Order: sequence, then structure tokens, then C-alpha cells
Amino acid sequence: MIDTKTIVEIEKLLKNEKIVNTKLLSNSFNINCYKLLLSDNKEYVVKYYANKNLEFNAIYAEARNLAFLNNLKENRFPNVIEFTNKYLIMSYIENNNIQPEETKNDFLESIVSIHNNNNDKYGFEYDSQIGGLKQDNEYNKSWINFFSEKRLYYIYNLINKTNSMNKKINFKIEFLLKKLKDFLPDNPKPSLLHGDLWEGNILFNNKNFAGFIDPGSFFGHNEMEIAYLRWFNPRFVDDKFLRKYDEFIKINKDFEKYEVIYQLYYSLLNVYLWDRIYVKDVERLLFKIKI
Repeated sequence: MIDTKTIVEIEKLLKNEKIVNTKLLSNSFNINCYKLLLSDNKEYVVKYYANKNLEFNAIYAEARNLAFLNNLKENRFPNVIEFTNKYLIMSYIENNNIQPEETKNDFLESIVSIHNNNNDKYGFEYDSQIGGLKQDNEYNKSWINFFSEKRLYYIYNLINKTNSMNKKINFKIEFLLKKLKDFLPDNPKPSLLHGDLWEGNILFNNKNFAGFIDPGSFFGHNEMEIAYLRWFNPRFVDDKFLRKYDEFIKINKDFEKYEVIYQLYYSLLNVYLWDRIYVKDVERLLFKIKI
């Protein structure tokens, strides 16, 4: 439940409109996320830190990211209502998590719409977030360099600093980091990515696509996001997904050989952010890479 002081502060940002009901949607990475019902029946979502964060402000980064996407007329994301360094208030997207059993065009075309925004280099104009963790988005002309330094090595190094994995895993990851140019395309077209496109950030309402939440955008290889979508094998990403996507944006003929490398990055994120049980998944993915 939101305390009285916080309610008053949020109501001031809403021009003193009264909040009549609140519902906790999530509480992870020290971030509270509540659904708000106002006296005029408007519904909003608010995010704020449970305890003050003195390092990277993921809520402020998300607010800027959403404002950027709203500017692009990407109407598949919440609209930013108000934001400060402390609070992010946004529109609520109606959803009930009843998912389709196959890849439908409303969902597919929404991904393609984001990926069709392009740039001349990889990165973003500011750092974004994934699971409350900062993603360093300093621009780079080389995708190999960007993915290696700002993504794969970055999360691998964080794990080593806190709770290192076994030597065999570390040896293979370090070998892969040195050989990435032998596996990945160096200069795919830089595409705008959602940045954290997993099942929990994709909303459905009665089997219809409703919207995306929790972006951590940057310009990168669109196939990195496709690999992430396929990793957990949600039912709305069916066995024809690649062919359907390819009709809009061409998939590299070697994608299925290297998609596991992109999935490795997300698995390492889960080791660091969620649970050490994902170390087993890291081992499985490294075995598939055959190094």
C-alpha cells in the first residue's frame, strides 16, 4: 500500500486529482509499480523507488525512453503523464494476459514498427535500463565492439565481481569474447530496439496485442531482440515466427547459428539479476556454441 505522504506527492503531480484506489503491480529491483484509480475513473501507473537509489536512476531513464518513443508516435507504449527524478506516472494499458497461441500480425507488426527506426551507429543518446541495471549506450560504429564491450563483457564482469561462475564457463566466455567477429555480423543496420523484449513486458488483452512496457532502448542488431523473444519460447512466438518476420525485415541466413550468443547475454543478465539457477542455462548455451 502506498503511504499517505507519497499519495499526496503523486496527487500534486496530477494537479491535485484524487487517488481513490491503488493496486500493487510489481515490486522488483527496489522499484514499486502501482496502478492508480482516480476519482474521475482515469487509470494510471506510477513507478518510484522503495528506497532512494543513489546510483543509476532507472525510473528516470525509463521516463526519458518512453518520452522518446511517444515522440516517434510509437503508440504501443504507455504515454508519459508526468515524471520527475522521483516519480514516473504513465497511462495504463488495459490487459488480462490472455495470450494467442500463435504469432499474430498485430504483435508482429508492432515489433517491426520499432525495428524500422534506424540510425548510423550503435548505442543511444543516453544510458537506458534493463531490470533496473544501467545499460551503457555510448555510441560505436562497430556492432562487434559495442556488443562485446557494452553488453556481453559488461554483464560477465559484473558477475565476476560479485559471485564468479566456475573456471570452465569463464574460460569459454573469455574465448568467445576474443572471437566474436568470427560469429557475429560486424555491421548490421542499427535498428531501434525495445531493449528488454521478454514475455513479461508484452501485454495482451483477450488474445489481442495490447502494448509494450518497460523499454530500455538503444540502436543495435534487430536479431538480438528476435533471439531474446525465441529464447523462452512463449506460445505467441510460434514456429513460423522467423519466416513471418522475414517478410518485413530480412533475417540473416546464418541467424540460427549465432542467435545463441545473443541468448547467452540475456542468460547472464538473469544470473546477475535474478537467480544463480541460470548458470545451468549459461552452460547449455555455451555447449550449443561449441566452444
